Amino acid sequence: MFARSMSKIPLKIKFFFLIAVGLYTWFYFCLPSKLFNAPTSFVIEDKDGNLLNASIAADGQWRFPYDENVPDKFIKCITTFEDKRFYSHPGVDIIAFSRATLRNVRSKEVVQGGSTLTMQVIRLSRHETKRNIWEKIIESIQSVRLECSYSKKQIMALYASEAPFGSNVVGLDAASWRYFGRSPEKLSWGEMASLAVLPNAPALVHPGKNRQVLLKKRNALLDKLLTNKIIDQSTCYLSKLEPLPGEPVSLPQLAPHLLQRFKQEAQVNKSLPSRSKTTIDINLQKNVIDILNQHHNVLKGNGINNACALVLDVETGNVLAYVGNIYDTKNAELESDVDVIKAPRSPGSALKPILYAAMFSDGMILPNSLVPDIPTQIGGYAPQNFDLGYDGAVPASIALARSLNIPAVKLLQRYKYQRFYDLLKQLGITTLNKPADNYGLSLILGGGEITMWDLAGIYAGMARTLNHQKKNNGVALKEDFHAPNYLVSNKPIKKSADDVINSLDATSIWFAFQAMEEVMRPGEEGLWQEFSSSQQIAWKTGTSFGFRDAWAIGVTPKYVVAVWAGNTDGEGRAGLIGVQTSAPIMFDIFRELPSSKWFSKPANNFAFIPVCRESGFRANIDCPDVDTIMVPKNGYRSPLCPYHKLIHLDPTGIYRVNESCESPSNMIHKSWFVLTPAMEWYYKQKNHDYKPLPSFKPGCEFAETGKQMELIYPVQGAKIYVPLEIDGKRGKTIFTAANRKPGSKIFWHLDDEYIGTTINFHQMAASPSPGKHLLTIVDENGESISREFEILEKEK
Repeated sequence: MFARSMSKIPLKIKFFFLIAVGLYTWFYFCLPSKLFNAPTSFVIEDKDGNLLNASIAADGQWRFPYDENVPDKFIKCITTFEDKRFYSHPGVDIIAFSRATLRNVRSKEVVQGGSTLTMQVIRLSRHETKRNIWEKIIESIQSVRLECSYSKKQIMALYASEAPFGSNVVGLDAASWRYFGRSPEKLSWGEMASLAVLPNAPALVHPGKNRQVLLKKRNALLDKLLTNKIIDQSTCYLSKLEPLPGEPVSLPQLAPHLLQRFKQEAQVNKSLPSRSKTTIDINLQKNVIDILNQHHNVLKGNGINNACALVLDVETGNVLAYVGNIYDTKNAELESDVDVIKAPRSPGSALKPILYAAMFSDGMILPNSLVPDIPTQIGGYAPQNFDLGYDGAVPASIALARSLNIPAVKLLQRYKYQRFYDLLKQLGITTLNKPADNYGLSLILGGGEITMWDLAGIYAGMARTLNHQKKNNGVALKEDFHAPNYLVSNKPIKKSADDVINSLDATSIWFAFQAMEEVMRPGEEGLWQEFSSSQQIAWKTGTSFGFRDAWAIGVTPKYVVAVWAGNTDGEGRAGLIGVQTSAPIMFDIFRELPSSKWFSKPANNFAFIPVCRESGFRANIDCPDVDTIMVPKNGYRSPLCPYHKLIHLDPTGIYRVNESCESPSNMIHKSWFVLTPAMEWYYKQKNHDYKPLPSFKPGCEFAETGKQMELIYPVQGAKIYVPLEIDGKRGKTIFTAANRKPGSKIFWHLDDEYIGTTINFHQMAASPSPGKHLLTIVDENGESISREFEILEKEK
C-alpha cells in the first residue's frame, strides 16, 4: 500500500525529500559526540571548593576541567564585550553578522567580527585559525546545531573552559589563578573585565608589551558595563584604577602529595574526574604545614630532613589534613616529592596497643596482669627494652604505657605471631606481603613495614568501635574498620553488619586507650592535667631499629593525628625517637583541633570478676587482697593468679616450717606473693616493698617446692657476640643467675671447669673463647642448671 502511494508522488518531490532527509541527517550528526578532547589539568579542592593544588596538563597547558558554574561577572563582561544578544540568537547573530560584513566591505579590511560565543566555541573545538567562506558556513550551521543540543548555560561554560587567555593559559579558571592568584568568583569587576577582553586578543597579556592596548580595551569594556547599567559610576572609576595582570603567579601548593596520590589513583580508576573536591579543611591544612615547617627548622639541625602528618575525622574516616612531606623543591636533599604517608616504613612500637587489646579481648590477660620483664632470648631473637633495663614483672597496662619491648614480645609469643599477622591484615594493613614466618616475633617491634595511611585507618576504626559500642552491643564490626577517604564523592564500602571481628571488642579497646592516655607527655605537655582546657588523648609512639623512623599517633573520640619524622633515604640519626621528635608535632596539631569529651565507659560486653590486687590476675583462693573490677567479657577465662601461694610459718612468723620440724597446730598459715627467681631478682630492685620468702627454720628439713634458682643469662642455645675492647682484647661476657634464698651461694663452672662463687648477687664475668660452651651453676643444696651457648668469632 505504502509503495503504491509513493509511486504516485512526483519524482521531483521525491528528490527534494531525499535531499531534505540527507541534509537533516548531516545536520543532526554534524557535531562530534565530544567537542573537546584536549587533556586537562588535575585539580583538587578542599571541602568548600577552595583550590588546594593543580598540575599542568599533559600538553603543557594550564587547562582546568570543564566547570558548568560560570561567575555572573564573567557572563556579563563577555556578553557585553563579545555577544550582547547571546541569550536571544540561535547560535548565529544575523544582525551582528550583517553589520560586521558591511563595515568590513566599507573598510576593505576586517575591522569587526560577527562571530557569536557559540560560533567561537565551535571554532575552538575545530582548532581553526584562518577560515574561508565555506568553513564559516559550516561553523555557522554547527553553531545552530550546538544550540539545539546544549543549553545557553552549558555553551557559556564550554566557552569559559576552552577560551585562550594568553601564554599557555586556557579557560577562565586557570586564567584567574595564573593572573590573579584567586578563583574567578573572587575577582573584581576590573579584574574580570581584563580577562574578558583577552580571548579576543590573547597576546595582549604579555607583561612587557601591549599594556596600553590591553588597558584601553579593558576600560572600554568597563564603560560599556556602566552604559548598560551593569555597574555604577564609582565601581567603574575604581575598576579603572586596578592594575593589569602581569607575570603569571604560581598556583597554590597546599597538598602536592595528595595531588600526586589523586593523579595515580585517577590513572587506575578512569571514572575519577580530573577535578575533584576533597575532604581537606584548607585552614587546618595550612596550620599543619606551618607546624611541620616550624619543627623541621629544628630537626634539620640534627640531619632529620623529612616529616609528614595525617589528620582524620574518626566518624567518617575523612582526611582533614594531608601533608605527605616537608615541601621544598629547591632543596634536592629533602626529596620533597616522596609521599611518606603512603610509603611503607617500620612502625616501631606503634602496633602494641592492637596486640594488648586483642589479648584483653581474648581473656589471655587482664588490664593489670603482671607480665614478665626479664632478659629473654627466643631462638636467635633477643629483644631489649629501650632503656636496656628490666622490671622483672610489670602490669600489662603499664607495660603498654611505657612501651616495654620484652613484655610485648612475650605476650606475642603467647598470642602467636601468625594469629596477630592475620588480625593486622583483617584490620586493614595492606603492606605485609610476606608470610608471617618472615616477620616472626619482631612483628610487634616494627619488623614489618606499614604505611601511615593504614595505621591511622586502624586507630580510627578502634575509636569508631568505641563510639558505636552502644548500638553495636560492644562488639567490633568490620564495617567500622576501613581505609581513610579523601574524596567527597567517595563513601566507605559498607560491609555486612554481621561481620564481627572476634579478636577485638569495645571494652578491650577502652582499656588499651586508658593505658595510652596515661603515657607521660613530652615537654610542657607533661603538665597537661593541670589545665582544664587540655584534651584527653590516647597516644603511642614508635621508634624503628637503628633510629630510622620516629612515629607518634594519637586518638580522641573525634580525631586521629599521625606524625612521622625521619629521612626518606632511611638514614638513622641519634635522637630520632618518637617521643622527642614526632610527639611534640602531634600535640601541636591536636591544639589546632576542637576538644571533645573522652570515650564513654563501656556499657556492654563486659564482666565483673574478682582480681588479685597485687598480681592483676584473676584471684585464686590464696590471694589475700581481692578487688572486683570490670574487665572485658572474656576476662573470666583468664588464668588464675600464679604468684600467690600458701606458706607455713613458725609461731613467731619469722621462719618457714614444715611438718618435719613444727606441729601443724602451731603453724601460722599465710598467703605469700612469690615471683619466679629471675623475675624476683629484678622486681625487688625496683619494688622495695617486695618481701622475699622467709628462710626455713634452722634444723628444719628443706622441703621447698618449685624453683629456688634460675639461670637468667644466657638462655639455651644463645649465640653471643663479644666486641673487642679499646686495647684490642676481647671483652667479657656477664652471666647472670638468681637464687631466692638469702645469703645463698652459687658455684659457677664453664665447660666443667670451676670459675668462681657468688653470694647474694649472682653475676659472673668470663671470657670464653669463640666456639660452643657449657655453663653449669650449682647451689648449696646441690640443685644445678646447665646451658649450652656459643661465642661468635665476629658479629653475625
